[in-house]
Amino acid sequence: MIHSHILENSDQALGRAGDHLIGSVRGLEPGPTLILLGGIHGNEPAGVLACRRVLPLLEEKQSAIRGDVVFLVGNTRALQKGLRYVDEDLNRHWTADSVRRVGAFRVRTSESLERQELLAQLEKVLTSVRGEVHFVDLHTTSASGNPFATVGDTLRNRRFAMNFPTTIILGLEEQIDGTLLEYLNNLGALTMGFEAAQHVADSSVAHHEAVIWMAIIAARNLRAEDVPELSRPRATLARASGGVSIVEVRHRHPIQAEDRFRMEPGFANFQRVKQGQPLARDRRGQITARESGMVLLPLYQPLGDDGFFLGRKVWPFWLKLSAILRRMRVGDYVHWLPGVRQDPGNDMNL
Repeated sequence: MIHSHILENSDQALGRAGDHLIGSVRGLEPGPTLILLGGIHGNEPAGVLACRRVLPLLEEKQSAIRGDVVFLVGNTRALQKGLRYVDEDLNRHWTADSVRRVGAFRVRTSESLERQELLAQLEKVLTSVRGEVHFVDLHTTSASGNPFATVGDTLRNRRFAMNFPTTIILGLEEQIDGTLLEYLNNLGALTMGFEAAQHVADSSVAHHEAVIWMAIIAARNLRAEDVPELSRPRATLARASGGVSIVEVRHRHPIQAEDRFRMEPGFANFQRVKQGQPLARDRRGQITARESGMVLLPLYQPLGDDGFFLGRKVWPFWLKLSAILRRMRVGDYVHWLPGVRQDPGNDMNL
């Protein structure tokens, strides 16, 4: 259902400006740190609401927890306004250089303040870790369609994402510069993004709740037997996702405000399109699919710099082969395979 209870009941649950910590649960025994973040875009409240629902239930299981589970909010001021961002996209400025210069800007924007606050909170968390760090970024989309996960394509991230009964998209993060996922991945964290479905669908909160519990188990903060009630939401997510598959991003259509970009109506995530099919229009005219495949993240909201992406399914054989070649350290050739991009800072990108 679209536009039912999320927008009506979310005001108090979204929190206050500048308050990025929802809460955390620290286990008695050392173990991994799992960081879950919702609302890095202010028109995506479902992840924040899911975190607030899970936190008190997780606190009841504290005696069984190993390590730490931390729940964070992204763009607090944009969330209060219901906007993707106030001045600039908070999820496009997490480069190493930009992070080094946090706090040094003369012109203060809403998002530069958010970035400074959120970075301070993350640094506080990372200085007290007692094991491997996992990070899950909770998102929703402007278009309808099935839920899916996104990963920076490393073997560690792939293995983590395979714990979730949903489609996995490879290469999306590599197409977008300055994401928080990329920043934390470069620091050594194991990372995954999750797109729960449409921004204000009730089901998006439920999908995020299921993913949060599954992430807690996949990161080994809890054992599966500690969460016997998970079977129903896991099955719900599996049905909504339409099965497990791997999709490789092949093309990104970037846009700017002056382009006057308009997506043609009716496209949903994973909808199949043919080469030459009209997808959108801008001030230069019609925009068509450059190749056959499936459309991903078609833009149906006022703000954003990604018009759409095109992807194609990757068959399991190629994923297994690329993993074998990576383990053999065939770094000069592995990036030729589907779903693989060479990281200039790490030839093997393990």
